[in-house]
Amino acid sequence: MSCGALSAKTENCSSDGVGTRPRLRVICKRTILCVVLLITGTSARLTAGTLLEIADLLSHPDQYDKQVVVVVGKVTSLQIATNRQGNLAYGFLLNDANGSVKVVGLGKAEVHDGEQVIVEGVFNHLRQVGRAIIYNEIKADSIRTLDRLNPDLVG
Repeated sequence: MSCGALSAKTENCSSDGVGTRPRLRVICKRTILCVVLLITGTSARLTAGTLLEIADLLSHPDQYDKQVVVVVGKVTSLQIATNRQGNLAYGFLLNDANGSVKVVGLGKAEVHDGEQVIVEGVFNHLRQVGRAIIYNEIKADSIRTLDRLNPDLVG
């Protein structure tokens, strides 16, 4: 879903047990995030990507396979390593309320466990490494923590 399409999306919930009502909090968070990205001068590449939920990637992985995606979530299980060429590398799980994807990248990880981040990178539904198959992974081009943008606007 792109920033321009946010205002048109509503989801119904029946948390009050009486009926359905729009989940405006979800829409407001996404709209605020898009506005923050535009105001802070985040690169055109980042704002040009489609802001997705992890559930979107997991429910339609073939649609996003080998495509640049932008996803928001919480960093967990951060691991630092050195790849075969001797370069510093990292990996972590990016989680939201609906699931998780693995994020990998080269260089120094500028994030910590528990931080909310925006990840831009190429999504791979599956990747084979030797005999192992890795599913649902993003090779990160850019990672930005939300608290560096504006903690008062991102909820």
